[in-house]
Amino acid sequence: MGLKKRSKVSAEFSMSSLTDIIFLLLIFFMLTSNFVRIDPFEMPESDSKTIAPTNLVVQLYKDGKTTVNSKPISNRALVSSLRSELKSLKDKKKASVTIVAEKGVEFRRVSRVMEAAGLLRLKAILATQPKPK
Repeated sequence: MGLKKRSKVSAEFSMSSLTDIIFLLLIFFMLTSNFVRIDPFEMPESDSKTIAPTNLVVQLYKDGKTTVNSKPISNRALVSSLRSELKSLKDKKKASVTIVAEKGVEFRRVSRVMEAAGLLRLKAILATQPKPK
């Protein structure tokens, strides 16, 4: 009496080798990638004659002072002061923030104002100094 062995083909797929490969690729890309580093730079000058609407004006000075519509504020109170100035405007949908930065102001401070305008869903316009003729 001969018994036949049934040979079953396994339909399983071994994931251990796949995870090893993915891990090695992750290490490779982490070691070979370049990290983005933004160096500080001065604000540009422009020869444009375009005049932007000035609903809210944020002025940034080299010495660290910040004003919103000529009212001095602290850097931490930027969002709240923009929000309170926005409430006093009649047409809130067309409101925009004009950023006037003194030459020599770090771009990090300008980007904070842009982020604050983005939180309030306002357009941010960067005012530049005219180029000397």
